[in-house]
Amino acid sequence: MVFQTKFDSLTGLAELQQLAAQADKPVYIANEDDSIRVDARSFLGMLALDYSKPVRIITDSMYAMRMLEIRQRAQEAQVAAH
Repeated sequence: MVFQTKFDSLTGLAELQQLAAQADKPVYIANEDDSIRVDARSFLGMLALDYSKPVRIITDSMYAMRMLEIRQRAQEAQVAAH
């Protein structure tokens, strides 16, 4: 499963790293063309990506996908409230 998102802060990346550590299956983060793909548990590896563009999160973990969907809805609600 692939989830496309955009990160605007290191806090979001740290949250993804924690989520990846808790997930029951591997979680990867990749750039749009998949030329760079790293394990989301590796904070140093995650810094290899360009976050000025959307990235793809790739996993077979239903837990991770559900948590990403919840995170995205919370962000959308926060933007709508402002």
